[in-house]
Amino acid sequence: MPFAKSKAMEFPRDVIVGHEVLDSVNELCERVNLEGKALIVEGDITKKIAGEKVKDKLKKDYDVDEIIVESAVMKEVRKVTRKIKKNDIDFVIAVGGGSVIDVAKLASHKAKIPFISVPTAASHDGIASPRASIKQNGSSISKEARSPVAILADTTIISKAPFRMLASGCADVISNLTAILDWELASRLKGEYFSSFAASLSKTAAELLIENAKYIKPGIEEGIWIAVKSMIVSGVAMSVANSSRPASGAEHMFSHALDVISPGKALHGEQCGVGAIMMMYLHGGDWEAIRDALREIGAPTTAKELGVSKKDIIKALTMAHKMRKRYTILGADGISKEAAEKLAKATGVI
Repeated sequence: MPFAKSKAMEFPRDVIVGHEVLDSVNELCERVNLEGKALIVEGDITKKIAGEKVKDKLKKDYDVDEIIVESAVMKEVRKVTRKIKKNDIDFVIAVGGGSVIDVAKLASHKAKIPFISVPTAASHDGIASPRASIKQNGSSISKEARSPVAILADTTIISKAPFRMLASGCADVISNLTAILDWELASRLKGEYFSSFAASLSKTAAELLIENAKYIKPGIEEGIWIAVKSMIVSGVAMSVANSSRPASGAEHMFSHALDVISPGKALHGEQCGVGAIMMMYLHGGDWEAIRDALREIGAPTTAKELGVSKKDIIKALTMAHKMRKRYTILGADGISKEAAEKLAKATGVI
């Protein structure tokens, strides 16, 4: 990207992560100068887990409305956007997992109002990023949205979510290591804009998880704190780059391909983690370190652990380069079936 006289970067202005911090929601809203009418965007389950408590707290100082989100699809985004405009909503509180937060961030972006992210699970770095992952025609599409104005992550609540979701979120962030290498490659070979600052933040987030993998275990709140902090830093890296490049490369394209071939078998972050093992092998880097960290945390490292067939892994590798127009280690033409099989076997994925 050539020099420009201005660049907009939106970051969370306030972040609270810790034990039983949900009680701080009113104070947080005040600190980031939110006034007027609030809309709580939540899921059926997350309403019971945290949404009702957030509503009870907010009602003391704000006029509060609420809406249930079923999935991360454009129909739901339009539903929330209509509610915002019809009811003259001033700000949104997203209480839920990745789907709820993605819908809320895209709807608030379309309505041009701020939103606060209140994750009830930490399954990927979307809790802080300016991108929304929306499902269209069986695959996930990354759309420009907005970063949360603030994040309120209660580790007490997140610790009660299935541990698999936290492990998936960690795998998603660890996969930043191959996304950065792909970005550097695109910069060298295609002249693509590259931000060393954004790449450094993204790498730091991934390395923090690898270094502390032994602490990320079921029921350990300290591990959740480390994981959430890494996901937030990863999200900020995307804000700095004004792109998903610092956290999405060939490993994500592999995941998107698996979504098409074998939908619903594994979580997004789990697939990205396995993809990162193989892409790091192609880059000639330390793929074993990624594999070992994922194993330590309890995230999948093989096709069997993902719940997909060997055939699906090979097919996903051969079609990954078609998932989006982004230059990666897979090149413009992708890899052959023979090369894909050899890669998957060399890294123990199949």
